[in-house]
Amino acid sequence: MAQKKQVYKEKLTQVGYWNYEEVYNMLYNWLKDHGYKLYENKYREKLSSAGKEVIILWESKKKITDYFLYKIELEWHILTMKDAEVEVEGKKTKTNKGELEIVFKGIIVKDYEKRWEDKPFYKFLRGLYEQYVIRTSVDEYEDDLEDQIKELITDLKALLRIPVG
Repeated sequence: MAQKKQVYKEKLTQVGYWNYEEVYNMLYNWLKDHGYKLYENKYREKLSSAGKEVIILWESKKKITDYFLYKIELEWHILTMKDAEVEVEGKKTKTNKGELEIVFKGIIVKDYEKRWEDKPFYKFLRGLYEQYVIRTSVDEYEDDLEDQIKELITDLKALLRIPVG
């Protein structure tokens, strides 16, 4: 069985005005532009008098080597979303109003092709391989994945005009 390790997790929340379509497209395009294959495992909308509730689960994967795979998961939860209009520089612009919450998770998957799973001796060798041969590589890949997710969140904060820091 492939070994998975969550290396980073952060929750971003925005309450107020924001554009759903812009956020969706920005995150989608960022993942695609950085070489990730994106899977939308869940999309559910529920209408109520308070507004629309939307739940989205994304899973994106990127092969790094024959042994390592990056996985970024996004769990969206949108509450009381309604269409709205705001005036920007004298022009009325359509946007959305509500509460947006996205949880970002970065997971590194080792031996994702399960090549070291056939026999107990192979599992033992994998342990030695990870501990002594590629230990620094594991740390570097974990740091790289964390940096990528932080970059994604920073780009989203810029779009939403949330102060970074």
